[in-house]
Amino acid sequence: MPAVFYARNVTDDEVSSAPRRVTIEEVARSLGVSNGAVSFALNDRPGVSDETRKRILERAQEMGWRPRVRRRREGERVGVIGFALERKAPNLAVESFYAQFVAGVESEISKRSYGLLWQIVSTLDAELELYRRWQRLGTVDGVMLVDIRQDDPRIGYFSRAGALPSIVVADRAVAGGLTSISVDDGGAMRELILQLHELGHRSVLRVSGPAESVFTRLRDRAMVETAAECGITARIERSDLTARSGALLTRAALTTPGRPTAIVYENDLMALAGQGVAAELGIRVPEELSIIAWDDSPLCAVAWPPISAMSRDVLALGAQTARHLLGTIEGAEPAAYADARPRLKMRGTTAPAPRTTFLRPG
Repeated sequence: MPAVFYARNVTDDEVSSAPRRVTIEEVARSLGVSNGAVSFALNDRPGVSDETRKRILERAQEMGWRPRVRRRREGERVGVIGFALERKAPNLAVESFYAQFVAGVESEISKRSYGLLWQIVSTLDAELELYRRWQRLGTVDGVMLVDIRQDDPRIGYFSRAGALPSIVVADRAVAGGLTSISVDDGGAMRELILQLHELGHRSVLRVSGPAESVFTRLRDRAMVETAAECGITARIERSDLTARSGALLTRAALTTPGRPTAIVYENDLMALAGQGVAAELGIRVPEELSIIAWDDSPLCAVAWPPISAMSRDVLALGAQTARHLLGTIEGAEPAAYADARPRLKMRGTTAPAPRTTFLRPG
């Protein structure tokens, strides 16, 4: 639907004195490049080299070029929600969680004829700049915020008056009053440690993720507190969530005195890598070592033996996130929602603790 503008009448003198808009054609002519190259550069699209893009942007700024932004009327929407994810492409290629999450989002927004704009960014600063551009150009109606960190600048940015509608997938305590949907990570970890205690485990390692992540901190704290209550020796090792990191940390843990009888990994990929290291060292899973992944995935189900995992309906989480974001876009007051707590799905890698442990050579 075309936008309609209502403005006061202006005089001929005002019209004649208004600054003339610099065109893409003029920028292209001044540099001797095609109109298409200038368009690609100014709209931040692929198709030109970094050097050419830099030249075009500098010349456009010198000439006073301004984007022709189509202003939307109050309440008018473009029918698109935005999702930016800070990841390296190789890591995302083997990470199933967000593939499932996005599938759930799509299942919900398609009912309303909405589209999803999903973009990968390399840094948090790049993510914030992307949001600024989306809002400036009217690209999306609202955004989903994930992987929230302690003192996350995104929360402050979207708490400003006039900011795009948003939903935070994180504990309500860190959502800054924005609409949020949380998962009880602390409660789920507590249940898991109690189950491992019932199975006789007294030495548990957690191969955790980056310390700045809010959900990682919640899981870490719940593990330490619950283990202390139960008399379990708990250890936490930081990883970068890659298979290589999981393998290295597993090897170190299994080839030093006081090795754990159970390892809880922050993702499925590291759990699979750890399972491979155990097999290489001759440590039987689950007879001598129990392994648990967080979250569940098809990878866990097809491994041999199948990997026990903290399981939740990620498709439903994506759908619920999208549903509440659409409500926020339509004017609903900010609210805090909760998703179902993850539960341990027992498979072939979890069993009672062995009566004795044996140190294997590295």
